Amino acid sequence: MKPVGIIANPASGKDIRRLVAYGSVFDNNEKVNIVKRVILGLDSMGVKEIVFMPDYFGIGVRAMEDLDVSLTGSFLDMQTENTQDDSARAAEIMKSLGVACIVTLGGDGTNRVVAKTCADTLLLPISTGTNNVFPYMVEGTLAGLAAGVTALNSEWRKDFSRQVPQLEIRRGSQLIDIALVDVVVSKPGFIASRALWDMTTIQEIFLSRTQPGQIGFSSIGSHIFELAGANGRGVHIIIGPGHQKVKAPIAPGLIPWVPVKAYRIFEPNEAIPLSHAPAMIALDGEREWVEGKKSRIKIVFNPKGPWVVDIPRALQKATEERLFLTNNSKEVE
Repeated sequence: MKPVGIIANPASGKDIRRLVAYGSVFDNNEKVNIVKRVILGLDSMGVKEIVFMPDYFGIGVRAMEDLDVSLTGSFLDMQTENTQDDSARAAEIMKSLGVACIVTLGGDGTNRVVAKTCADTLLLPISTGTNNVFPYMVEGTLAGLAAGVTALNSEWRKDFSRQVPQLEIRRGSQLIDIALVDVVVSKPGFIASRALWDMTTIQEIFLSRTQPGQIGFSSIGSHIFELAGANGRGVHIIIGPGHQKVKAPIAPGLIPWVPVKAYRIFEPNEAIPLSHAPAMIALDGEREWVEGKKSRIKIVFNPKGPWVVDIPRALQKATEERLFLTNNSKEVE
C-alpha cells in the first residue's frame, strides 16, 4: 500500500484580504484539527503511512499527538524557508516517494506551487485559503476517507480522478510559470503584500474556468457566461470602459462593478500575448513579478493540468467495493 502525503501551509488564509475585505481566518490550530480528522479517515481505511511536509508551526506534529491510530507518520528530510517554495519542494519529494496522493491544506496559491512539481500525482486539495476556486470546501474526515481510497488500489484511480486545466506563462518557447485559476495583469508597482484586490489597477485577466458560485477573479467571467474547466477552453477579459459592467465577488465581501471592455474564449494551446506592458503579473491572486516594456510573455490554456481526486466518486468507489462493510455482511433483498 502506498503512503499518503500531507502538505499543510501554515501561512494560508492570513493575507491582507482580511483587512480590505472580509475573508475568513483559518488559524493554524484549526488546520491541526482538520489534519487530525484527515488522519483518522486515512487510518480507518487501512492506510499504513503518512508523510508530512515540515513547517514552522508543527501542524503535522501536533496533529499526530494523542491520536489512537495504527498508521505511522514521518516528516520529509528537507530544509524549510517558510516560503511557497517549501510546498513546491515537498510535493516534488513526495512524488519521488510514490505517494498515492497529496492532501493539501491551503488556497489557490498553495495548490499552484504544489501542481508545479507534483507531475501526475493525485491532489486532494482542502480549502484553507482566501479565494478557494481550486480546493474543496470539504470536511477533513471525508477528505481522509477519499485519500485512503487512493492508497488501496492504484488501478481504481481512473474511476475517481480528473485532469483539470492550467494556464501556462511562456516567454518564447520557455515555460516560466503556471496558474490553476487566473493570470491577472495590472499596472506595474511594488509586489508588497502580494495579494491582489484593487480593480482600479487591473488591466486584463486570463481564466482557466468560469464556474458560477466561486469567489475571486474567475467570478467576473462566470457572471458573463459559464465555462466550466472541463470543456477545454479558457477565457481572456480586457478590463476597461466600453462594453459593459459586471458585478462580481472578487474577494470575500468585496463585490464591485467591474468594467469589461472586451472578452473572448481561447482554445487549447493557443498563445495570447499580453495586451499591456510593463505590467505586474499575478498568478492565482498573488503578485509574482513585474514584466518589462518589451515583454514577450504569452499565456497558453492547457487542458492537461494536474490530476485531482473527485471526492464523491472516490467514496462511491469505496461503496461499490464494499469497503465500508464487514466481510460477513449480507445484501438487502
